[in-house]
Amino acid sequence: MVTLAEVAQHAGVSASTVSYVLSGKRSISAGTRQRVERSIRELGYHPNAGARALASSRSNIIALMVPLRTDMYVPVMMEIAIAVATTARTHGYDVLLLTGEEGPDAVRRVTSSGLADGMILMDVELDDERLPLLRGGGATPPGATPAGAASPGAPDPAMVQPAVLIGLPADTTALTCVDLDFRATGALCVEHLATLGHREVAVIGEAPAVYERHTGFAERTLDGLRGRARELGLRLLHRPCAGGYDSTAVTLSRILDERPGTTGFVVQNESAVEPLLALLRQRGQAVPEDVSVVAVCPEQVAVQGSVRLTSVAIPAQEMGRHAVEQLVAKLRGRVEDEVVLLAPELTVRASSGPASNTLP
Repeated sequence: MVTLAEVAQHAGVSASTVSYVLSGKRSISAGTRQRVERSIRELGYHPNAGARALASSRSNIIALMVPLRTDMYVPVMMEIAIAVATTARTHGYDVLLLTGEEGPDAVRRVTSSGLADGMILMDVELDDERLPLLRGGGATPPGATPAGAASPGAPDPAMVQPAVLIGLPADTTALTCVDLDFRATGALCVEHLATLGHREVAVIGEAPAVYERHTGFAERTLDGLRGRARELGLRLLHRPCAGGYDSTAVTLSRILDERPGTTGFVVQNESAVEPLLALLRQRGQAVPEDVSVVAVCPEQVAVQGSVRLTSVAIPAQEMGRHAVEQLVAKLRGRVEDEVVLLAPELTVRASSGPASNTLP
């Protein structure tokens, strides 16, 4: 294993000069810096992570909080997590994955221990209990003194963990957030069905517990669906669904009992998509000739099923990438918080067509 002293000898400089080049704590001439960097590359030197952290007061680690709940679609969560990890590496950071449902306790543990320089939080609720610990937590650049003292009872900005949310709470004040615009997503699904002549639309939603927690993406999609349906004069019925064949069968039966004239379905539950298509076939209802189905789901779910689904894709990789880039900007001293909402895109495929009562 190559040492710092060997790099210094190879470059013809002192060990302290190599250290200054690595830490950036002192100005080094361009020629000397290039010579040291060339020696580092040629010798394959990798600074010790622990020593580097002590020298810079940084761990070069990002904590990613991904509560793995049974009522969530884990493949999407993991796709976002992979995007976070791969993007973080391009910026010189490793990722510490926290999968427990610890809420504020996990934020306190990461902040107090110095395990990570910043954190990215997923599965965000409208009134998330973690938020008070994050507000006002812009990054303090190394050596800088925070301006102003914290108000009584408020978190000390110097002690708050720099963070980015993948998700949107009800109040985004003093927070940096990245998410798909789920309200616009819901509106887009309704608009598509309305243009095809559908007037009775049912929504097969997430598991009941997701709404009980007031999870942001589910609530915002529902707001968009309901608001646009009212504007367009559609009758909309929403029913949560645990997913899987049995639960989807019960949900579908309930919908058709309550609204037998339903000709359009919007599905925001990946585990209900294929069971719904199978159940409709069993009932003798063809897709899209008799009923249309629009899904909010990952691209692979939409294209690999028994029917290629008209859908709004979950941009998991883009969400993860944006979250890391936002956090890195905060760690480099950006003070302003920002909300980044990714515009939804609806792709029309084989599962949507004119409402049956509008066919010639």
